[in-house]
Amino acid sequence: MVLADLGRKITSALRSLSNATVINEEVLNSMLKEICAALLEADVNIKLVKKLRENVRQVIDFDEMASGLNKRRMIQSSVYKELIKLVDPGVKAHQPQKGKPNVIMFVGLQGSGKTTTCTKLAYHYLKKNWKACLVCADTFRAGAYDQLKQNATKARIPFYGSYTEVDPVVIAQDGVDMFKKEGFEIIIVDTSGRHKQEESLFEEMLQVSNAIRPDNIIFVMDATIGQACEAQARAFKEKVDVGSVIITKLDGHAKGGGALSAVAATNSPVIFIGTGEHIDDLEPFKTKPFVSKLLGMGDIEGLIDKVNELKLDDNEELIEKIKHGQFTLRDMYEQFQNIMKMGPFSQIMGMIPGFSQDFLSKGSEQESMARLKRLMTIMDSMNDGGNQCGFIINKLGSTACAWTRLGRRELRPGHRLPTSTQASLVTGLKN
Repeated sequence: MVLADLGRKITSALRSLSNATVINEEVLNSMLKEICAALLEADVNIKLVKKLRENVRQVIDFDEMASGLNKRRMIQSSVYKELIKLVDPGVKAHQPQKGKPNVIMFVGLQGSGKTTTCTKLAYHYLKKNWKACLVCADTFRAGAYDQLKQNATKARIPFYGSYTEVDPVVIAQDGVDMFKKEGFEIIIVDTSGRHKQEESLFEEMLQVSNAIRPDNIIFVMDATIGQACEAQARAFKEKVDVGSVIITKLDGHAKGGGALSAVAATNSPVIFIGTGEHIDDLEPFKTKPFVSKLLGMGDIEGLIDKVNELKLDDNEELIEKIKHGQFTLRDMYEQFQNIMKMGPFSQIMGMIPGFSQDFLSKGSEQESMARLKRLMTIMDSMNDGGNQCGFIINKLGSTACAWTRLGRRELRPGHRLPTSTQASLVTGLKN
């Protein structure tokens, strides 16, 4: 993640405080110079950077500071608070209500990743047991409906669109009415990409909004345009009531910091950030955890939430079996599924204090996931008898495994495995 570079530079600047024997004005100025340079490299507006520097200097007054105070901690705390202000508009985002239809309309520039993000958001709610669906009201771009159809089918999300109807207002209204009747809770409407200078498309966006009366209008912004996000966000906000913002492509561009701060300057809350091309590469954006992860301080609260989502406490039967030294392949399969539900490994690593989101390279993360899926495929090819074959856990904690499936050949429980097969299985599990 490119934002990790910004985090490393700021962390390095803060670390210089720990290395300094005496904390004085010179050390503070040197640290602020490094932090400001890192923020400017990330395309943060110079006025915002200047304001951050002035605010830190106002808080840290060496002449009036009591001798017993921990100067290092005060400076670090002040920088942390100012970084939060930089990306926090101070406005609460709209929260959908369970048990009733919540219509969400997507707007944004062409090529910002709206259609993909629509599917990601629907999938996010689907995982949380909401009834989510998609409506394609983009009749301007060729292949827009095909793209949404393909994404939705892959994620098993209900969708609505038309190859014959050319009026996006009619499609949007018909789709929303249909899904409301069917009791869907999250109805996401994808609209055509448009630019602030295209008056006719802006007028069309207003007509769609008036027809479906969305509970929340989400502006999807591409992080690669940096601080230019502000002008676009303001233009969209003047036409329709933009309630929140999703920033995409934060994993691949150095201007992500500028995009986040620019959007915050428009008083529009950022609710999600896109951190990759996969369907689960969409992170809820919370200012304090985001800055904490950026500085390598982790996000323990977010990690606990992810673990709680798995409802591991409900699995009392498994806990009881493990206590008695029993752990079958079916149990292992279920735990693998739980791991994959938590999202990308890099995202989880970023929540642990001392690690950053780029602790695992993209290559090694994909390789680990591929190995995990390969083991699950082996288990899928086995019958119930094979899957009930278990690990025998002895008092020393070592395990002996008596199963495998190579190609279409199955070894029954209790048969001795070749050493090479055991080694490959253990290597697969360890990695």
